[in-house]
Amino acid sequence: MRHSGVSGYILVIICVDVYYSTVMPKTVVITGCASGIGRETAQLFLARGWNVAATARNPAMLADLPQTENTAAFQLDVTDETSIAGAVSATIERFGAIDVLVNNAGYGLFGPLEGSNAGQLENQFRTNVFGATAVIRHVLPGMRERRGGTIINVSSIG
Repeated sequence: MRHSGVSGYILVIICVDVYYSTVMPKTVVITGCASGIGRETAQLFLARGWNVAATARNPAMLADLPQTENTAAFQLDVTDETSIAGAVSATIERFGAIDVLVNNAGYGLFGPLEGSNAGQLENQFRTNVFGATAVIRHVLPGMRERRGGTIINVSSIG
């Protein structure tokens, strides 16, 4: 029997939520919140009382998220170091710390491998591998300093 990746992903979030909900509200940064899993993840964490820093390349796509004291929307392009640094800094300024990173932003390349060109493959790796790693590099120092934190990387292969 096959299970969709989304079910397993939501289960991981619920487990993280149970772990962290025993203390004061925590902060999660979620990349790729314009739609799909990122958007649903942001709404789930908000419903559970977390501070949520929802990010997207185009912050206008986040305008319909609930506007609460626990919500912040920031521009973040995982392929742009300045953008990442700005979103991480703004999140820490707003909420004090980052407890969880959900690396969800991704670039999908569909079709047979031989139908793709080098530029398309480079864009996919720039976003899905190097971009995710760049966000981790910016968030990790604060987690190390506080001696705690969780990083969740969302990906798919097929």
